[in-house]
Amino acid sequence: MYKHYIFNLYGTLIDIATNEEKDQLWSKMAMLYGYYEAYYTPEELKEKFSKAQLRYFKMNTKSEYPEVDIENVFYKLYKDKKIKPKNKVITHTARTFRLLSTEHIKRCDDVLEVLEALKKNKKNIYLLANAQRAFAVPEIKLVSIKKYLGDRLYFSSDFGYCAPDPKFYKKFIEEYDLNPKYTLVISNHSPDINSVKNLGLNGLQIHTTQSNNKNESTQVTLKKLLETLD
Repeated sequence: MYKHYIFNLYGTLIDIATNEEKDQLWSKMAMLYGYYEAYYTPEELKEKFSKAQLRYFKMNTKSEYPEVDIENVFYKLYKDKKIKPKNKVITHTARTFRLLSTEHIKRCDDVLEVLEALKKNKKNIYLLANAQRAFAVPEIKLVSIKKYLGDRLYFSSDFGYCAPDPKFYKKFIEEYDLNPKYTLVISNHSPDINSVKNLGLNGLQIHTTQSNNKNESTQVTLKKLLETLD
């Protein structure tokens, strides 16, 4: 039936909860910046981070659904203190922030079973995610699903806009030259699926613990994909 399966990431394949309001997070991040001679109090760093992030969002006029590359925000916080770090330091800073803010991270239910079945049936598996590359790549490896995705990874932080912007899906389909008839997009977010269907693409909304369709009487799980296999 389908040859190409395009997955959302968070809430569909990965169950994650983060808290960026924790005092300890900003205390540790201020300490990290201090290690590189960019001195902030925790309160100052939190305020500057929020303002820088908002500034980048406002500067982005590419889409109704703008995205920023979080590494640019962390770089600006160094630059504001007259420090010019190497790229690896910026990435390390971003990933440390993510680590400290993460409450839990695990695979969603049935993910390995479904991905393994798709792989055995020689289906093409892609990732099209509202995600920061700096965070998502190590998290995909952490929950042991990278081997199923290969290098078919497409992150909103790379393009400046995100789902449910129709051009996010359209650009992806065109770049990989996929036939919409044989392509299925899977997400736990209803706006994503509505956008996909408005483009004439096939979409499947699934229910997970992080879904926004908890009140619906019909809840389709990831295992539904097993019924699409030839």
